[in-house]
Amino acid sequence: MQQQTIAEIKMKLSEIVHLSEEERVQLENDPRVGVRQVLRKWDERQVQLQALVEKYHQMNRIEHELRIDGAKHIAGIDEAGRGPLAGPVVAACVILKQDAVIPGINDSKQLSPGKRDYLFDRIRESAESFGIGIASAKEIDEINIYQAAKKAMVRAVAKLDVQPDYLLIDAMELPLAIPQTSLIKGDARSNSIAAASILAKVTRDRMMSDFDQVYPGYDFASHKGYGTKAHLEAIERLGTCPEHRMTFAPLKP
Repeated sequence: MQQQTIAEIKMKLSEIVHLSEEERVQLENDPRVGVRQVLRKWDERQVQLQALVEKYHQMNRIEHELRIDGAKHIAGIDEAGRGPLAGPVVAACVILKQDAVIPGINDSKQLSPGKRDYLFDRIRESAESFGIGIASAKEIDEINIYQAAKKAMVRAVAKLDVQPDYLLIDAMELPLAIPQTSLIKGDARSNSIAAASILAKVTRDRMMSDFDQVYPGYDFASHKGYGTKAHLEAIERLGTCPEHRMTFAPLKP
């Protein structure tokens, strides 16, 4: 590696998670300051990565205990979009492979959009099965947001290709004949629920970006339907559209 340029060494290190003893000695003894800086930053990233891996294993404790008790297909369930003035509520149900390790997985609200998009793909690759359920703004107005979120979750479970034998649900109980546990702040305690949280959030955000093209002027792609000042001003200027929840204040007559 000592014959490579600093840029080549940096690219090489970005693609690996392990250095042989010989490679490390060569880099540490390289006379170029830039090489040692690249090595130091790589070491820092490995420490951060290890911390994320350890957190993943910590958040797998509930799933691990259920597997010890005999569960094989554990599904995590969460939703996104309870609070906005517009758009659907979207739920996701995810059964992660038992040997999956996805460093950085967390409650979707704690992640940047770019990180969510990255993990969205990793989760789908690492899932034994996943399903997305949607309840429209019209349904939300008809049966209220709580019941609509529950309906979206049930629909997400129905989309699975694998029959789950246990459900871990973020602060909700579902009318399904499947053993289940409702976990307060489950997206911060269970990898399965956190994975569902990310799939639901990214799916809904992308739907709202699509609605931005269908209903121009509201800037749905930016605020995702939440009651921001710009959104309220757009409603004042344009009126409401079919994606608005008319039972939500301040839209409710």
